[in-house]
Amino acid sequence: MGFSFSQNSLDKMNKVHPNLIAFMKELIQITPYDFKILSGMRTAKEQAELYEQGRSKPGTIITNADGYKYCSNHQEKVDGYGYAVDIGVLVKENGKTVYKGSWKDFHYYETIYKTAEKAGLLEKYEIEWAGNWKSFREGAHFQIKNARNVAFKK
Repeated sequence: MGFSFSQNSLDKMNKVHPNLIAFMKELIQITPYDFKILSGMRTAKEQAELYEQGRSKPGTIITNADGYKYCSNHQEKVDGYGYAVDIGVLVKENGKTVYKGSWKDFHYYETIYKTAEKAGLLEKYEIEWAGNWKSFREGAHFQIKNARNVAFKK
């Protein structure tokens, strides 16, 4: 334990809501698994490109937000911040760091969530985890609680 973020992960949290940044910085220090930030704030165009995955582009569907008609909480809100981040778990296997991002790896993300819950970080920073959602569960996704109630920047 006692991990820290690379500069690349810190850069990906640029323009992310300060509470979510503080949450991630505290969580990385206490989690049993290392993780990196895969995505912070996105433009509508970037979101639309992700939406096409599994539809008009190869891969599996990873989002139902198209970036325009249905925005993602990764997109800029009226206060100038993105309200979501996606993480990627990193574990050591045979002396090598391996990224764990498939559905069979959900348990790693759930352990990180439970670590945050046990430490009181979810309440402290008002964060929710998409792994608890009833539809389209997403282990990698953390966001500001009630982010859907904050308007998007036009």
